[in-house]
This record gives sequence, C-alpha cells and structure tokens, in this order.
Amino acid sequence: MKLTSDSLATHLREQLLPVYLISGDEPLLTGEAADAVRAAARARGFSEREVHFIERAGDWDELRGSAASLSLFGARRVLEIRMSGRPGAAGNAALPALLGAADRDTLYLILTPRLEREAQGAEWVRAVEQHGAWLAVWPVDAARLPAWLRARARQMELEVSDAALAVLAERTEGNLLAAHQELAKLALLAGREAVTPETVLASVADSARFDVFQLSEAVLAGAPARALRILAGLRAEGTEPTLVLWALVKALHDAWGAIAGGGGAPRGWQRAGALEQARRRAPRMAFGELTARATRADRIIKGRVPGNPWDELTLLTAAASA
Repeated sequence: MKLTSDSLATHLREQLLPVYLISGDEPLLTGEAADAVRAAARARGFSEREVHFIERAGDWDELRGSAASLSLFGARRVLEIRMSGRPGAAGNAALPALLGAADRDTLYLILTPRLEREAQGAEWVRAVEQHGAWLAVWPVDAARLPAWLRARARQMELEVSDAALAVLAERTEGNLLAAHQELAKLALLAGREAVTPETVLASVADSARFDVFQLSEAVLAGAPARALRILAGLRAEGTEPTLVLWALVKALHDAWGAIAGGGGAPRGWQRAGALEQARRRAPRMAFGELTARATRADRIIKGRVPGNPWDELTLLTAAASA
C-alpha cells in the first residue's frame, strides 16, 4: 500500500498496519509522519519503542536478535529502523525475512532518505508494500508553497493575507522547517490580528534554500528575477561556481534540444512546464553568445582569465533566462 501525507491521518484512524516505511529528505514532513505513526501505535497499546540506527552490515544482526527476543514485560513494541542510505546486501536479505515473520505485537517503522527509482523496486520495498504501507514524502515546491502555508496557518487559527503568504513563501522556500517556525512566531506576534506583508517583512528572516536544479528550471522557464534570486542564494550558501555553471549549461543544452531535436521527456528534476516554456523561447535565444559567455565563465573559474566568476555567472543567468 502507498500513502501520501494527506491520506496518512485518515488511514491511521481506520487501521494500523504491521509495517510503515517513510522516505524523504524533508525533515519536517518526515518527522511529522513518523510522529503520527508512533501516536497511533501508542493509542493501540504499543507501549515500548526500540530505535536501531543502521550504519554497517553488523547492525542487521543486532536488529534480527532484537526482533527475535521477547519484550521484557511482554508489551507490544515499535521497532524503529533508521537508515542513512541503502540497506546493502545484508539489509536486502534481512528486511523481507523480518517483515514476513512480524507478529501482531511488533510494529516496524522504517525511516530512510528519498528512495531513487532503482531502490524503489528493491525486494525489501516490495515486502513493505506487501505487509504494510509506504509513504514517500516529497518537497513542497515554490508553486505549491503558498497553499501549504495557508493550510498551516489555518490549523494555527492565524489569518494571513495572500500577499503576506507570498512574501513568506519567498523568504522560506526550500526550508519547510523554517516556514513552520515562522508561522508559529507570527501566531504569537499577531494574536487575533491579520498578518500583513509588512508584518512578515518586519519579523521573518530570509531562510530560503535553493539548489542548482531550481536554478536550471528557472532559466528554462524564462524567469530572470527568480533565477537571479536563486543564484544569489546559492552564492550565499557557498555553492561551488563549477556546479552552478554545470546547471546553467545543462539548461542551455536542453533549451537547444527543444529546437534542434524536439526535446526529450522531462527529467525527474525538470518540470514539464519549464521545458515547454523553454521550447517556445528557444528560437529567439542567442545560443552563440550564451555559449561564449559560458566558456568565459569556465575559464574564469579555472583561473585562465582574470575576473569574478560570480559576476560572469550572473550575466549568463540573466541573459539565458531573459
């Protein structure tokens, strides 16, 4: 069974399965999902909890031993398995056996980072879906962030104008934990008064976080203001100029492909809308000049010609997204 963040609460009110896998790289949402499972388990008499951090192959032997032993007081228990990456050969063998032998007094809660496509088809993931449920947590992108913030504000009984939500979304994009904390702070500051853009600007720090894939997407979409803001954020976070240049060149390559060969299917990190916008913009893009500027940025980064690489990357970003 597969669950979503929206369907989890309803599911847990109706039933509790022997196994839950929660995967994702968004700490706030994965943490809240895990808390919901733990709370539902406690309400159904699972009074003990064991946490196992899997870092090496030998940790699976320890987990198997714990699963085979009876609880000290015969209580129902949650065995929580935290993995920092793939389970490896030992885990691929251990997990299906453990989940297949689970008894009604043991509930498995497995927490992992985001699972890549290849890992999603692993035998242990199929075992989870056979015996329990898998909740894949995905980041909230810029387009959906205002609606997410509005729903959170409603839960806090906080009245926030659409304009204030837009400002808050801009200042906390890519950092849901900060967004949640800022909403909680605004709830204390505003009391029963409506939150305005001025309130947000006065009290909310700029906690937005970006990655180079978002930069590439903004360039493809032809959004220069957003692309330059992402570039400034990447620079402030200490991102290597080489990685930024790679993302910009990748965007140019995909935009060129849109007219040279019709363009391929969108990659996992590209939005179909951005690629379609690039397809419409591509005929009027000066690819020769953009390629020359990208080459100059590369030479500056490597120290072959004088200049500031970030200045050149800024010019390239502005030109490519215009």
